[in-house]
Amino acid sequence: PVVASIKEFFGSSQLSQFMDQTNPLGELTYKRRLSALGPGGLTRDRAGYEVRDVHYSHYGRMCPIETPEGPNIGLINSLSSYAKVNKFGFIETPYRRVDRETGRVTDQIDYLTADIEDHYIVAQANSPLNEDGTFAQDVVMARAQSENLEVSIDKVDYMDVSPK
Repeated sequence: PVVASIKEFFGSSQLSQFMDQTNPLGELTYKRRLSALGPGGLTRDRAGYEVRDVHYSHYGRMCPIETPEGPNIGLINSLSSYAKVNKFGFIETPYRRVDRETGRVTDQIDYLTADIEDHYIVAQANSPLNEDGTFAQDVVMARAQSENLEVSIDKVDYMDVSPK
């Protein structure tokens, strides 16, 4: 019975897809694909614009560009370059920690989920830094939830890892 269930899942499930093993980049794309469809998920017919649209919590977690055209647009996505799925199934993205006492961007990397990130102010990766790792300017562009703001460097908690 267990073997039959596994064969049925991989043979007929909406979430099962034959992987192209001739192209290594195609294989990587298949392995990093996310779907809102399938059992317990959405259907193409009932999914409105609000579900398909880009949300600020996707930043650094899901690629806003790599989605198919047609009826699956916004329902099938891919993980961003540095994103990973944690042991609970939540998508995390890396950030460089900023030491608020010294104002220095450290080499410590923290992976944050979207709900945890909401509590912090995150500077952009292209913010200029001095050689000692401190911000070169007194004010930097940063994100606080869905807002892009110019903030004082003493309020910054994290910095993006990469502008990619």
